[in-house]
Parts: sequence; structure tokens; C-alpha cells
Amino acid sequence: MKSKQIFRLINTVKFMKIEQIKYRLYFIIRNKLRQVRSFTYRYSVLSKAKPLTLLPSLDSFLSLKNDKFTFLNLEQQFEDRIDWNYLGHGKLWAYNLNYFEYLHQREMTSDKGLTLIYDFIGSIQSNKEGLEPFPISLRGINWIKFLSYHKINDQKINDSLYAQYKILMDNLEYHILGNHLLENGFSLLFGAYYFQDEIFYEKAKQILLRELKEEILNDGGHFELSPMYHQLMLFRILDCINLVKYNEYKNHALLAVLEDKAKVMLGWINTLTFQNGAIPLFNDSTNNVAPTTKQLNDYARKLDDDFNYSSVKLSDSGYRKFFQSKYELVVDVGNIGPDYIPGHAHSDTFNFEMYIDHKPFIVDTGLSTYEANMRREFERSTQSHNTVVVDGLNQSEVWGGFRVANRAKIIDFNESTNQVEATHDGYKRIDILHTRTFKSNIDEVSIIDKIDSKTDHECVAYLHFHPDIKVSESEGLLITNIAVINFQGNTGIRLDKYKYAPEFNKTYTGQCAVISFNKKLSTKIVIENTIRGKHENN
Repeated sequence: MKSKQIFRLINTVKFMKIEQIKYRLYFIIRNKLRQVRSFTYRYSVLSKAKPLTLLPSLDSFLSLKNDKFTFLNLEQQFEDRIDWNYLGHGKLWAYNLNYFEYLHQREMTSDKGLTLIYDFIGSIQSNKEGLEPFPISLRGINWIKFLSYHKINDQKINDSLYAQYKILMDNLEYHILGNHLLENGFSLLFGAYYFQDEIFYEKAKQILLRELKEEILNDGGHFELSPMYHQLMLFRILDCINLVKYNEYKNHALLAVLEDKAKVMLGWINTLTFQNGAIPLFNDSTNNVAPTTKQLNDYARKLDDDFNYSSVKLSDSGYRKFFQSKYELVVDVGNIGPDYIPGHAHSDTFNFEMYIDHKPFIVDTGLSTYEANMRREFERSTQSHNTVVVDGLNQSEVWGGFRVANRAKIIDFNESTNQVEATHDGYKRIDILHTRTFKSNIDEVSIIDKIDSKTDHECVAYLHFHPDIKVSESEGLLITNIAVINFQGNTGIRLDKYKYAPEFNKTYTGQCAVISFNKKLSTKIVIENTIRGKHENN
């Protein structure tokens, strides 16, 4: 391994918790010892299950039709039996195949669902992807919900599921933490209620009380700072409220905690969501994976007519939202998500999205893949976001698909009514500090970038326009049909093309403005209707 790679690895590991390192070493050693002993799990364990009482949850996306599976916008049809280890479309696709969320699409019948479950059980001994703890966790919840809704009490299925929960208990994801361990806890709670299992319950309770306190920030945001993952975690909490509230096991001991977290998380996501229902695609976020904010609001009200959330003041999540009559602006002026698990973070400090008249104008470039390839690396890079690149470097050292070595930190922060200013040190290795100020006025947005450096550097600001926006450059202005952008301090403006990825494996061509400057750049985005009005008044 080259010295540069060694230093990068050290600068990645140094942020991890001792607990993560300990469990990683534990699993490595344990697995080697088990290989020597030819250890295998039992795939069926005698159980006693009790189908649950649950209100209808949310329908899943249509992913199985005419025996053809579609996940992440990639289709696959299996000729004879399903290949549960199929990796032809990548590991995340295989995970989705094993989640069994399609059991909850509207067209699913009980007979079809049982056929799929039996197919899985028949291949379980050769299943590698589906017996990892994360897919076990999601599959466990989906099987239990399906069996309970259809009032199915099948001993073979129950015994298989109970064995899978035993495997999960032996492989809880303390080496990863974050949403992975939280999903383990949610699933164990379902398993505890379904099997009336005290050991599952105590472990679920321990994980959930610890992780919900750790992972849900004071302003209600999930600490990995992905709006999409926030929606997924909130959906899971609402499902757990459904479970605990309408079943008598354990006398609702966790209900108050779950409801408190759901309310503050609803407040956060409703604050961040644009008026047209879309979320900012910050960090690892994309569409058609998580339930929408409206669906989550409706589900919460279904669980309790009085289930009200409070509007929140965005704070420690690092996001800020400015709202005017003609536009909405969401900005990122915070640190990368938790130091010890930044796998879903991008190098995007001071990134922003802007919607005008409820339509996307300047957007995050999105997320098209989780594969550790050049596309994934580029989508996480600073250049792929609406912020400033210095000397062609990333602010934060993203690498390996889900890793971050040295990362930008906010070292100064000030905010007042309709204005926020922050400084990050992501370029301190070349003795540079970057300060950005956002100011929201009634009909315009002002952005000021300052580069604190004793020497000149190549500074470039990027603006990525939604593909529906057509941009032209004229005499130093960027002109669109809904806004005009002017600059002061620029040394050059260029329009490039880029790939906008609003969903996995789906991209559209849009225009990107590349603005060069030295140490200071002032950018003013003026709503076009306002410009017309001023001309008419004159």
C-alpha cells in the first residue's frame, strides 16, 4: 500500500469510535475461527408466533410486476428460481431483492407473497446477501407486517424467521452504528412482539433508547444529514408506534419515546421540504426510495388524529431555509454528518438548492449509484455541488464509495434575520479558509464568497441548474427565463453540461455554470418577474 493511501486510511480510521474498531476486529477474528470449525447457523428454529394487530402502513413502490423485479430503475427477470444472491446490478440491488418490501405493493396477493417467501426459505442455505444483518432487519419487519395483515400463521415461515432473528442477534452492526444499528433495533422490536421474545425485546429497547438519543439531533434532524434517510428512519419509527400502540406486549413502554422522536422529526422534514413536496437532494438523497413527506404526515395522522408536529428552528443539523413569496432557498452551513459514520456524506459544505415558483432552479446534482466507482466518487465531490472548489481539490476527502478521511469543519458561524455567514477549513492544507454569506431578500438572493489566503489560487464556484432551466451567458450575466444572475469579482464564466441524477441509475443533462475568481466573488440571483416589473415602472 502506498504511503498516500496509508495516510488516507489513518485519517479515516482516526474518526471512528473505539466500539466500531473493537467490533470490526471481533468479527474478523470470529469469522476466521468459525471457518476453521466449519461453523454454520441453523436456518429453522422452533418458534411460537403471534400475528400482530397493525393499522395499514404505507404501500411500497411497485417493484415486482409480471415476475419482473425492478429496483433502482434496473429490471431483472429470473427464468426458473429467483437468484437471491444476484449481483448483476450491484450489491444494493441484491439487498433490495432480499428486503421483501414488494410484499406491500398494492397489487400483492397473499398467495403470491407466500410463494416468494417459500422460494426464499428454499434457497436460504445458499443465500449470502440476504443473511447479512441489514437485509435481515428490513425483511423481518416486512414479513411480520405481511403475515399479520393477511392473518397468516405458518409454522415453517415462523421457524425460518425466528432463525433469521437469531442470526441477526449474533451480528448486530455495532461495527457500523448509525442507521444500520437503528434498523437492527427497529426490527428486533417487531421480532420481540411477534415471537413474544424477552431477549429480543431487551436488546431492541437497549438499542433504540441509545440510538434515538444519539441519532436524532436537537432540531429533529437525523444525524447522517440525508433528507432521504431521515424519511426512512421516520417511517420506521411510525411503524414501531403502530406496533407498540396496538399490541399489548410490554405495555407500551417505548411509546412515549417513539412519539416524541416522531414529532420532532416530522417538524424537521416538513421545514426542510419544498412547498411542491420535494426534498433537497443533499448528501445521499434521491427520489422514489423513501416515503414522501406528505405520506409520512398522513401516516402519522392515521396513527393518531391528534398527532401534531411543531415547526422547528433548524440548528445543529447545519441546514437553514429561507422562504420568500417567490422562492425557497435551503443551504448547508454545517459539518459533515457524524464523524464516526460519514458514509452518506458528500464534500458539499456551503451547498444550496433554490426553488422559484415551486419549481427547481438551482439543484444538487443528486445520487445515481452506491457502487464504488468513478461516478460515485464524482457525485460526492465538491465539484458536483453548488459551492467553491479551490485548486481542483475536494473540501473533504471522500473516497472508497462510503469513506471520508480529512473533512471540512465549520470554524466560524453567524446568523441574523434572513442572513447566514460561515467559514470552513476544508482547504487548510493549502492555508486557505473559505467564508460564504447567504442573504435572502424579497426578490433576490445574494451570495458572497471570500477566500482568505496570502497567495493566489484557482477558485471556481459552481451552479448546477435543473435540466428544465435553459441558461445563456451575455455580457457577464447568466440569463434564464425565471431569473438573472450577475457577478462581481469574477474572472471568467463558462457554461458546461452535467448529469443530474434525481433517482438511482437515471440521469438527465443539465447546464452548469463555472465561475472563476480570485479572492472574492459576489453572486446575485434576481427573480426575473421582479426585473420586468422594475423595467415597466421606469
